[in-house]
Amino acid sequence: MGDVTSTLDPVSTTPRPDRAPGVPPSETRVLPPLQIGPITVDTPVVLAPMAGVTNRAFRTLCREAGASQGFDPGLYVAEMVTSRALVERNVESLRIVTFGDDETPRSAQVYGVDPATVGAAVKIIAGEDRADHVDLNFGCPVPKVTRKGGGAALPWKRQLFTDIVRAAVEAAEPHGVPVTVKMRKGIDDDHLTYLEAGRIAESLGAAAVALHARTAAEHYSGTADWTAIARLKEAVTTVPVLGNGDIWSAEDAVRMVRETGADGVVVGRGCQGRPWLFADLAAAFHGAETRVRPGLREVADTIYRHGELMIDYFDGDEGKGMRDLRKHMAWYLKGYAVGGETRHALAMVSTLAELRERLDALDLTLGYPGEDAEGPRGRAGSPKQPHLPYGWLDSRDLDAEFEARLREAELSVSGG
Repeated sequence: MGDVTSTLDPVSTTPRPDRAPGVPPSETRVLPPLQIGPITVDTPVVLAPMAGVTNRAFRTLCREAGASQGFDPGLYVAEMVTSRALVERNVESLRIVTFGDDETPRSAQVYGVDPATVGAAVKIIAGEDRADHVDLNFGCPVPKVTRKGGGAALPWKRQLFTDIVRAAVEAAEPHGVPVTVKMRKGIDDDHLTYLEAGRIAESLGAAAVALHARTAAEHYSGTADWTAIARLKEAVTTVPVLGNGDIWSAEDAVRMVRETGADGVVVGRGCQGRPWLFADLAAAFHGAETRVRPGLREVADTIYRHGELMIDYFDGDEGKGMRDLRKHMAWYLKGYAVGGETRHALAMVSTLAELRERLDALDLTLGYPGEDAEGPRGRAGSPKQPHLPYGWLDSRDLDAEFEARLREAELSVSGG
C-alpha cells in the first residue's frame, strides 16, 4: 500500500510485532477489544454503513487493509437494508445482506418505521443466518427518510422507538444475534433525544449504542460535538458506547476515545477513497505508529482491484460495476496531481480495460501528497431545516393516525 512513516512495510509478508519489544499489550493498546454481545472485535473500529458505498467490494478493501497490519480487523457494516424490502424478498435487498465467505463477523443494518415489519426483517436476517450482528438505523438525516418519520427523526416518538428496538431485540435474541442502535443527537438543538434513546436501548437489551454527534438539522456540516458522546457514555453504563463524526485519521480516532471515554469509534466519510485508513486505525489502537501513505501507483492498484471486486459483486455485470465505481474516483484521487480532465475521464469509465488504460496513463511515480489527500471527503453541506411529517414535533407520542401513515410509509428500496 505504499510508503509509510515507519520502516515497516504494511503489505510485507514478513511477520510484524503488534507492540514494542518487551512492552506488554495492555500498556500499548489504546482500548481493549470491543464486546458486542457474543462478538469480540479485537480492533474497536466499525465501518459505518453508507448507502451506495459499503457494499461487499468496498468492505473487502477495508477489511484487507485493517488485517494488513497483523491485527484482527474491526467490524464492517453493510449498506442499510429497509425492513419492508427485505420482508418482500427484494432482490437487491437480499444482495445487500449476502456476505463473502471471508467476512466474519457479518454485520447488517436495518431501517424501518413499523415495529412489526422491523421485527420480521430482523427475524429473516437472524433466523436464516444471514448476519451475525444487526444494527438499527436511527441516524439517517436525508429528507426521503426523515419526512416519513424515520432515521434521525424517529426517536422523537419515544414509544415508537421503544417498540422498534424491542421488536428487533426479541426477533434476534433466540438466534444469538446482537442488536445495536446507531443514532444522532436529535432532530435539532431544541429537540435532542440521544440520552433518552440511549438509556431506552440499553434497558431493552441492545448490545451497544453509537452516536453520530450531530443533529439531523446539522446534516454533515460544522464540527461534530464530541462532548455529546461523553455525556452518552455517562448515561449508558452497561453496554459499549461508540463515537462517530469527524474521524479523518487514526489520530482523530484515538483523540476521540481519550476525550469522550467511548469504547470504540464508527468511521464513515473519512474512509471514502481511503480504505487504507483501516490499516492506520488498526495500528493506532494497538499502540503502533505505522501509517499508510500511498503513492499514486498504490492508489491506482487499489482502484483497479475495487473495479474487479465491483464486477464480481454484480455477478459479472461489468457495466454496472464500473458505473458504481465512478462515484469513488474523486475520493481516491483527492490531493493527487492528476488534473481535472483526467479525473473526469476516470469518472466516466465503462469497462475494466478502459479503467486499466486510464490508470496506466497516470504519472505513477507521484508520491503521497500529504495533508491534501486527507481530511473531509465529499460535500458537508450546510445546516438545513429537517423534513418531517406534518405535526411531528407537536407531541412525543404517536397518535393512531400517524401510526397508520407510518406503516404505509415504509421505504421499499434498500441501499443507495
